[in-house]
Amino acid sequence: MSTAVPPTWIGVVVALLLALAGVAGGFGGFCFALVLGAVGYLVGAQAEGKIDVLGALSGRGRG
Repeated sequence: MSTAVPPTWIGVVVALLLALAGVAGGFGGFCFALVLGAVGYLVGAQAEGKIDVLGALSGRGRG
């Protein structure tokens, strides 16, 4: 039996947390939670090797 959490359940938990942030912190708290969620996603994807954040931030050589 697999112990991995299905992406659907992760999405549900994230949506509930964002709703809680919106209720508790208003629109500013909701936006702050979205930004932190995006940063967390990028860090997790970098750790798993799905994306190369540092390569994307360094840009391409010019000239």
